[in-house]
Amino acid sequence: MAKKASNFKKSKTGLYVALGSTAFGAISVAKQAKLARNDNDVLRLVDAAVSAAAIVTGLAILYRELKRLGDDDVLLG
Repeated sequence: MAKKASNFKKSKTGLYVALGSTAFGAISVAKQAKLARNDNDVLRLVDAAVSAAAIVTGLAILYRELKRLGDDDVLLG
């Protein structure tokens, strides 16, 4: 069973699921940043900025993994 889960992480489907969940995380960070700006809360704004940087890095890593799989999807070019 563990081997199946490991193979799923490296499959196209697994990467697309990871991309989708990361996109939902980006929505959460955007809401957090908006709330922090409205409340003039610098610490929450810094937290949102660090979280956004982590999301961007995660998306870049996932995109690189998709390219390594040799994905010939129309969206990736």
